[in-house]
Amino acid sequence: MEILKCEGVRKVYGSGGNQVTALDGINLSVGRGEFVAILGASGSGKSTLLHILGSVDKPTDGTVLIDGTDLSRLNRTQEAIFRRRKVGLVYQFYNLIPTLTVRQNILMPLSLDKKTPDPEYFEKIVKSLGIADKLDAMPNQLSGGQQQRAAIARSLIYRPALLLADEPTGNLDQKNSKEVIDMLKLSNRNLEQTILLITHDEKVAMEAGRIITVEDGRIISDERRR
Repeated sequence: MEILKCEGVRKVYGSGGNQVTALDGINLSVGRGEFVAILGASGSGKSTLLHILGSVDKPTDGTVLIDGTDLSRLNRTQEAIFRRRKVGLVYQFYNLIPTLTVRQNILMPLSLDKKTPDPEYFEKIVKSLGIADKLDAMPNQLSGGQQQRAAIARSLIYRPALLLADEPTGNLDQKNSKEVIDMLKLSNRNLEQTILLITHDEKVAMEAGRIITVEDGRIISDERRR
């Protein structure tokens, strides 16, 4: 089943002679349960694509549908709600709230909607990510890798249609980078989570089941690895 569809997505910044085309006709389809890496150098357009998929920015032209929702039809309030409920976001900087425990950080998206977590699903997430014994700790008591695991758990708590991971290993050493990628793979496999991993690192991209390479705002290759 198709979870993401982009048709003719363009993004142009500036006007007149100062125009810069960041995305130039992106056509993309991702099925439920896929683990896809978007690979590209700095300035290739991959971050712009991430912002559009995360409904943080809007395309100049084209259509983006996530789980059947046309993002162009959402107003700002609807975008924020959609992002919280349907799109999990993981960044290289963990963005954990320092005054809240790990448990509170993970449950924050549900707390904002005054929803009660599913205890069984919560336990499955934290056990899968290896942080079940860190739930009462504060973020500053965790290693970088553990903080990123908590950030991944937070992004998964709403069972999002799509998880967007933006250079999630960019702030980690080699050991913790491997652990985080392994956690994403585990989430994909055990929780059937659809993942789009944005990266400039070819070695990281090779961990995905599909690699889409972006250059100058265009998709230049789309390789399924397994």
